[in-house]
Amino acid sequence: LIKSPFYRWPPMGIGNLLVCAAVGLNRKLHTVTNYFLVSLAVADVCVGALAIPCAILTDMGTPRHNLYLCLLMLSVLIMLTQSSIFSLLAVAAERYVAIFMPFRYHSLMRPRNALLIILVTWVLAFLIGLVPLMGWHKTPPASGYCFFVFVVDMTYMVYFNFFACVLAPLVVMFLIYAQIFAAVKRQMRRIAADRGGTAGGEGAAKIKREMKTATSLFLVLFLFTVCWIPLHVINCFLLLCPSCPVPLPLLLTAIILSHANSAVNPFLYAYKMKSFREAFKGIFLCCRGASMGEDHRDNGGGTAVPRHESKHLSALNCKKNKKTTQQASSSTPLCPHLAGQRSLSAEKRCTLV
Repeated sequence: LIKSPFYRWPPMGIGNLLVCAAVGLNRKLHTVTNYFLVSLAVADVCVGALAIPCAILTDMGTPRHNLYLCLLMLSVLIMLTQSSIFSLLAVAAERYVAIFMPFRYHSLMRPRNALLIILVTWVLAFLIGLVPLMGWHKTPPASGYCFFVFVVDMTYMVYFNFFACVLAPLVVMFLIYAQIFAAVKRQMRRIAADRGGTAGGEGAAKIKREMKTATSLFLVLFLFTVCWIPLHVINCFLLLCPSCPVPLPLLLTAIILSHANSAVNPFLYAYKMKSFREAFKGIFLCCRGASMGEDHRDNGGGTAVPRHESKHLSALNCKKNKKTTQQASSSTPLCPHLAGQRSLSAEKRCTLV
């Protein structure tokens, strides 16, 4: 197999950029969990923007006779994958604190602490990816071609990268989510027992929301595992059984599956998380409205309203607003001390027209 373990795959960063835009533009999405999901989305964007172009070049054997540049290009995807794993681990830890330490959650999971955790995860991922550059690599072939199996040591990929840096965090995360689901179910049964078999009330609704959030985040972890484990298992075969043939279609399928994971998460957020679904819908409607407005102006569809007609329309609107204000003031207002101020401000606006 004189191929890199990465295959040509079109960049799929649009959905992940949409995730970043949704969190950045919508203040309701400014939560610690979503900050970690943005870090995961940035890693997925970089897979399409950096890792896949590097994989295409190394798949052709370039760069030649430049070992350290070759190792750096081959290590990019390892760095980004490790960053994704650390982001998923941070999400699992945040959910664990929210369920098992709710009174300490706001003191531990502050936005500043979340940003510090994200910074640490990226630095650790960068260092883990640079291990081959520090000397853990094969002797380059005399031809100088930059092929993955000729340059990267499989003992690094299997024992260090897979067992220590991928499999161990995945096991920890699955155990965390198992504890979360067990604790939530126990709490639901306790509430149902206290209320005579019906799990109602504010406490039960909050627990159901936590359960739904944990389920959605667990699906992100599950899909990541399904997409990446096959490629690592093939690497184990290449190391432990060098004479065992690995069918090329199987290898390419595992590679494509690992890259496809970069595009899956935004669809999962839109399908399982109502907050993200509404934010995506708002962004699409905003972009659509802006494009329709530009088309309308470009086509000369806008009709200029004369100045005297504009004043007349403004006066009519003021009359309607004044009538509405009077009707509202006749009823019992929610804030009586503000009702007079509202009517007075409406009258001032009308006298200025």
